[in-house]
Amino acid sequence: MTLSHHLNQNISRPSDIIPMVVETTNRGERAYDIYSLLLRERIIFLGTPIDDQIANVIVAQLLYLDREDPDRDIQLYVNSPGGVITAGLAIYDTMQLIKADVSTICVGMSASMGTVLLSAGAAGKRFALPHATIHMHQALGGARGQASDIEIAAREILRNNETIRNILAQHTGQPLDRIAADTDRDFYLDAEQAQEYGLVDSVLSSEVAGDAAAAAGA
Repeated sequence: MTLSHHLNQNISRPSDIIPMVVETTNRGERAYDIYSLLLRERIIFLGTPIDDQIANVIVAQLLYLDREDPDRDIQLYVNSPGGVITAGLAIYDTMQLIKADVSTICVGMSASMGTVLLSAGAAGKRFALPHATIHMHQALGGARGQASDIEIAAREILRNNETIRNILAQHTGQPLDRIAADTDRDFYLDAEQAQEYGLVDSVLSSEVAGDAAAAAGA
């Protein structure tokens, strides 16, 4: 069962194209993939559809950084069309569980389950870049087989819809009936509209970025 932006479902993921960075020290040169270097700076980048494998990686990184220093912020950059609801909720629950604040930043597009994670950042530490797009809609799913099986699947879709809407209402401050109405069909917002809606706290200008970086390093 998915909560993903349908326009992006057929876009391939260049998982084999990972930039490498060569770091020179007094011990010589060592090559790192870019994501490992970002992790050293407490930055996690979610730039793919969300499935179980991606969720496991993100959860592991969150747990590791929280263990390393629970008093320092973690920055989660989101550029994702969404994905599998259970996988996204695994990331969401971990964000709420750990002690370290998770600051979320939308770059490009945050859609569907990606928007749920964006909204779930620590209060006052949720951001969107000026030209980011934020998208919401209801859960998608399908079923085949006997009528009883289809009925069970339909109940599960409705349960997931209720869960997602309750999470969005909790983190945006919007009434549940408005969340239900707005997510009934595709619902798009630009960065400023997302701020007004309560999905993010600020649109990330260079000035705001400097303040956020200072707070994260405190």
